[in-house]
Amino acid sequence: MVTVNGEARSAAGMTVEQLLASEGYESGRIAVELNGDIVPKSRYAATELRDGDTVEVVRFVGGG
Repeated sequence: MVTVNGEARSAAGMTVEQLLASEGYESGRIAVELNGDIVPKSRYAATELRDGDTVEVVRFVGGG
């Protein structure tokens, strides 16, 4: 199991890119943190998730 934004998901073996697609995130204005470290967008397709990983996905929202 992988914890995504505080909720358990069966995402072990997926890449960050696959996880984002399955969760409905668009890669435009987001940041992904994996086990406390920011994952560069250029690494989303190559970064594989493992059991016990913790992922935080943050969406940037404009406003003023």
